[in-house]
Amino acid sequence: MELEELDGVGAAIAEKLREAGYLTVEAVAAASVGELKELGMGESTAAKIIQSARSNLQMGFETGLEILEKRLQVGKISTGSQELDKLLGGGIETQAITEFYGKFGSGKTQLGHQLAVNVQLPKEDGGLEGTAIYVDTENTFRPERIQQMAKAVGLKPEDALKNIMVARAYNSDHQMLLAEKAVEIMGEKNVKLFVVDSLTAHFRAEYMGRGELAPRQQKLNRHMHTLQRKIADVYNAAVIVTNQVMARPDIMFGDPTTPVGGHIVGHHSTYRVYLRKSKGEKRIARLIDSPSMPEGECVFEVVTDGIIDSKVVTKKSGSDETEEY
Repeated sequence: MELEELDGVGAAIAEKLREAGYLTVEAVAAASVGELKELGMGESTAAKIIQSARSNLQMGFETGLEILEKRLQVGKISTGSQELDKLLGGGIETQAITEFYGKFGSGKTQLGHQLAVNVQLPKEDGGLEGTAIYVDTENTFRPERIQQMAKAVGLKPEDALKNIMVARAYNSDHQMLLAEKAVEIMGEKNVKLFVVDSLTAHFRAEYMGRGELAPRQQKLNRHMHTLQRKIADVYNAAVIVTNQVMARPDIMFGDPTTPVGGHIVGHHSTYRVYLRKSKGEKRIARLIDSPSMPEGECVFEVVTDGIIDSKVVTKKSGSDETEEY
């Protein structure tokens, strides 16, 4: 269905919608009245257009069986580690936001690189035969690393790099703009993975102190809405966000590490994975939140070839066996 077929949409309004990134009826249906008002149309016109889009898409109540049929369209991207894939229910899921958080050196950026390569693989090899968009906020994207990982999975390094579109975000406004701009090329480039590394770095640096907490969270909320509604849902793509951590001073016992972004990031993330560095190349992943999988841990390794399963060393002590990570 074309945008011009919606009630209240003529050639001029359709052009405005497309310029703003609303290329499909699904994108319009997922928009809010406030978002369309920013394009210069009145509140009643915006409401009429959104209602028309939703009516045509039959966005009402559905049976659980109908939702199950839609879930069959969800794709999975392998992380390179079978144990980590198992922890996540088969890999990184499309139509969802997966958050990886942890201290520096815990493997967040390495996973972003690996998934940007693996999404290009055939479906039988754990990919989606698609391309990737990588938003780099901390200058951590390395094409040399992509080349190493591509060789390891049997892809031509040059082809792998061509299929990853990278943009450096210089502040939070630029980061949000890049997400909006990505909407314009998602379908055209067959993008199946959108990576933000890292999600909160700019927001954390620009909004400091309690007085800035509310505007920061509101802005972060809009950004997460764009990632879920306009990218993951509309284009059946997987969204990966890495996140920084901080230590909570009120926790006296146990691990005080907590992700930045508070409840806003927590509620928007479909899957939350806490990464920790272990001995040598080993990393520990703990699934903190998931709508369908139980909490659990697994061990993987970050080596020259990329993300692989860990070779756990088993040492015998008398009659007891202990596993060392």
